[in-house]
Order: sequence, then C-alpha cells, then structure tokens
Amino acid sequence: MENIWLIPLFPFISSVLLMVTAGRMPRKLVAILGAGSVGLSALVVLSVAMEYMQTQTPYSLTLWVWMQVGNFAPGFSFYIDQLTLVMMSVITGVGFLIHLYSTEFMDDDSDYSRYFAYMNMFVAAMLVLVMADNLLLLYLGWEGVGVCSYLLVGFWYKDPVNGAASRKAFVVTRVGDTAMALGLFLLFTELGTLQIQPMLDAANSRWVTGDTLPAIAALLLLGGAVGKSAQLPLHTWLPDAMAGPTPVSALIHAATMVTAGVYLIARTHGLFLLAPDVLLLVALVGLFTLLLAAFTALNQTDIKRILAYSTISQIGYMFLALGVGAWSAGIFHLMTHAFFKALLFLGAGAVVHCLHHEQNIFKMGGLRSKLPVVFWSFLIGSAALAALPFTSGFFSKDQILLSAYELHGAATWLGQPVGPWLWAGGLVGAMLTAIYSFRLVFIVFYGDVGTKPDRQPGWRMAAPLSLLCVLAIFGGWIALPLESVFPLAVEHHVSHLIEGISISIPLIGVLIAWLIYYKRSLPVEGFTESTPGKVLRNFWYSGWAIDKLYDTILVRPYTGLAAALRGEWLDNIYHGIVSICQSLHRGLSNTQTGKMRGYAVGMVVGLIVLITLLGWIV
Repeated sequence: MENIWLIPLFPFISSVLLMVTAGRMPRKLVAILGAGSVGLSALVVLSVAMEYMQTQTPYSLTLWVWMQVGNFAPGFSFYIDQLTLVMMSVITGVGFLIHLYSTEFMDDDSDYSRYFAYMNMFVAAMLVLVMADNLLLLYLGWEGVGVCSYLLVGFWYKDPVNGAASRKAFVVTRVGDTAMALGLFLLFTELGTLQIQPMLDAANSRWVTGDTLPAIAALLLLGGAVGKSAQLPLHTWLPDAMAGPTPVSALIHAATMVTAGVYLIARTHGLFLLAPDVLLLVALVGLFTLLLAAFTALNQTDIKRILAYSTISQIGYMFLALGVGAWSAGIFHLMTHAFFKALLFLGAGAVVHCLHHEQNIFKMGGLRSKLPVVFWSFLIGSAALAALPFTSGFFSKDQILLSAYELHGAATWLGQPVGPWLWAGGLVGAMLTAIYSFRLVFIVFYGDVGTKPDRQPGWRMAAPLSLLCVLAIFGGWIALPLESVFPLAVEHHVSHLIEGISISIPLIGVLIAWLIYYKRSLPVEGFTESTPGKVLRNFWYSGWAIDKLYDTILVRPYTGLAAALRGEWLDNIYHGIVSICQSLHRGLSNTQTGKMRGYAVGMVVGLIVLITLLGWIV
C-alpha cells in the first residue's frame, strides 16, 4: 500500500500537462490522458483494496511535513481504512466512467483540453480530501473541489448566465467553508491537533457527552457540510450549477463533491456523538431538505434541474441516516446514489446531446424506441432512485428508514419519540421521489414524439451507461466492510407492518405517476389549474421562494449599497493616485525616444547630479 500516493498523482499530472499544453495536444491524446489517468487511479485503488482486505489494518503514509510552526507540524499524509476505500472506489470508478462518456459528449467542444484539465484537477482534489489523515489537508482538498466546481460550472463562461451560476456556487459554499474553518480553529485550540484519529481520541478523553465545546465544534463542521452538500439553508447553488456540461453534473453534483459533507460528518462521527442535540439537528436538516427538494423536483420542467433537486433530496436521506446514527447506511446510500444518479445524469446528457440541446421535458416524448439504450438507462436509474424492490437504492434507503424509525433517545415531538416522525417524513419523500422519477420517464420516453433526435450515442457513451445500469441494479448487494470504522449496526426489529409500508410506498408512488402521466386517468387538473393549485405549484417551482428571500434580504441590499458607494468622495483619493501614476508613466515613456545621443546626455546629467549630491553630503 506504499503506492497510495499514485492515486491522486495520476489525475493531477494529467491536469497539469493539459493546462501547460493549452489545447495544443491532439484530441485523441487529450482523451487518453483525461480518461486514462483516472482509469489508472482506479486500478491502483483496486490493488490497494485487495491488499487491505488481507490485513484489515488501517494504513498511514506521510510523504513530507507540510509546515511546522511550534508544535503544529501537519504532514502531507494519507490514511487508508474501510471508509477511505469506499470513497476512493466511488470517485475513481464512477469518475472513470464519466470521463470515458465525456470523451464523446464533449467531442464537438473547442475547449476539449481545458475541460479535461479541470475535471482531472477536481478528481485529484477530491481524492486528497478523502485520503487526508488530518483536517488541514482535508481542507485543502475541500477548497480544491470548490475552485474546480467554480471553473466547471462556468465552463462555458461566455454566457453570462453560466458565469452567474458559478459565482453563486462559489459564494454560497464559501459561507459553509468559513464555518468549517472556524471549527478547525476551535478544535486545534482546544485539542492541540488536527490529526483526525488523535483529535477524536483527545475529544473523547477531554469532553463528555453534552458539553458545550464539542457541540459548537460539531455545529461549525455541520455548517461546512451543509454548504458543500447543498442542504438547507445553503442548497440554492446546486440547481443553478446545472449550467455546466452534463458530465460535470454527473461527477461533481451527483457522485462526488456533494457527498463531501456526508463524508466529513461520517469521518468525524466520534465528535458528533459527543453532541447528541447537533446529531438530531443533522437528521432534521436532512429530513426538511429531502422534503423541500422532492416537492420542488415534482414541479420542474428542465430535465437537469429535476435531477439536481433529486440530488439535494437524496443527500438529505444521507444526512438523515447520519443524524440517527446509521453511519454505515448513510455511506451505503452514498455509494448506491453515485451509481444511479450518475446513470440518470449521463442518460439526461445523452437525451440533450441527441435532441439539439433541448432540456424542456415537455418538448420531448416518444423517445423509448428512438433512443433504446438511453430509455433502459433511465428506466433502471429511475427505479433505483425510487427505491423499487431489489434495486440498489431499495437496500440503502430501506436501511435508512428503518434506522430512523428505531431511533432511541430522549428526543420527542408532541409527546412521542421523534424516530417514527422521521420515518414518516422519509416515507413522504420516498413517495414523492417515485412520482417525479417516473413522471420524467413517462413524459420523456412515452407519448407522442416531440423533438426528434438527430444522432445516436456512440459506444463511449453507451458503454458507461450499460455498466452503470448493472451497478444501479446489483450495487445494493455489495457488502460494505465498515465495521472497523463505525459502531456495529443494530439489527432492525420492526414489525412486518412497518417493513411492508416502507416497501410499498415507492410502489404506490410509481402507480400514481402511471395513472397521472401515462394513463391520464387520475383527474388532478381540477386542483392544479385552480387558483390555489397554481399558487402552490409556482411556490414549489421556485424552490419554496428561498432564492427570492435571499435576493430580498441579502443580495439586493448589498448590490444597492455597492451602487450607492460607487461614487463616494473617498474613491477620488485613490483615483487621484492612479492618475498621478499614469501621468508619470506617460512622462517616462516619452523619454524612450530610441536616440543614443539623448540617452548619453541623460546619463551624463544624472552622473553630474549624483556626484554633486555625494559631494554635498560628504
């Protein structure tokens, strides 16, 4: 396992080479470097995983000491355990499939090389994030994926809308990143280290459950996780981030970056266990986020924005799992979500790619026979997203819901244990998920043909879709060996009725979608076209007007104040300094005449002045 440093190095070197050559490489070589480097990292991860399974012992490797200030000497060090292996496998495995898909999807783009340079730098930063053995190095990867996300969301930067989306993503996530940085300062000040394992040991030896300091530290880390994983109240950046190329959405906003917050909480779960109230807050944030996003997805018309809100909702399920202590179930859903959501995003990209870049689902239709590979990909991905029985999403989401139902503790609501309430809320989200997932399938792939496709996906797009189909179906059978990282999971002892309800709710949601959007035999127009129905639909369509709220109380006052101060008198001082410097520059430029006699006279005069000054001083 001494070769683990190669895992982030391959995509990093590829990114640097692509940046240095600045598009001068042949496209085939760019594609080989871009996708091949991630493929090599995936092979090294596979080798490390096989070696780790033989020893089952966490492994640490320090490449060098990053900095040393007194007793603070964080290393550029990597730590490998079962959780790290799961994350690295998802990043490199799913990442390689997305890169392979991108070699065809982006083939017509003039900035082919720049695209892969950004994508590979992102993969390298994400690998550093999950492999880091200290929170400072983790924060380096954390900020790295933020910068790369900014570059990729605004990849087509000539469109002002894309630039605005990338700036929004950058600014909103910076709010959470600031909270996280404060949390790191607090942990180092109180515990004297940012090494993750020693820090958790020190926290458990110095603090007791319910103390104030671990609660504050956990809250600050939660702030960072909420920003990066697009949870309430910092979720508004993710739907707009769909402005980037579709494979970017598949990689960053479905399979990797938005799961960074989930990973952070899972990695530092020992700290959160000391703050049970914050842990319950994690569950509530996840529950409210998954419901808000599910209602919003149900009313969207853009195929990518539907999947964006679906991502927010599914990350909410992961937060719900972490909040109820179902650590393994949360990471399990992180993995299965990477499979089926990457499949859905790549399927959506194929639809957009073949339909003249059309994204409105109501301008599509009848694509079942026109794009058969994409249809089956969407059908399988939607089934897994809806958690239909025996798909990958079913196994992971079922574990989360049952764990939520069995939540033990003093937390109550309306005099009742909070667990059943969390379970019920999760079931509502599961039904809505099934409805909007198959709403998408029935509108896009059934009915009359809308926009006709002008091409078919090639093998470089079809092969990743096919492999992800297999993972979306059978990925739930993968047993994650996380027993050395998290406390042993408690076996579920709920009644058969509770299990039956959990299984049947998604099926009922699919039935409702079939009746409304395929058979059109369930009359809902009477409500949806009424005045209250339109108001409610518009409210949900706007994302519960949260963007409007932020614009009203934050954005507009700030831009208004900036506009008002644009001509303030203090600026005249700085403008005057600039004008003086510009005048001096023009004066000096005029002395550059190119005539040797003038230069010689200037040198002689200068020498006389210098000698005179020296004689006067002496």
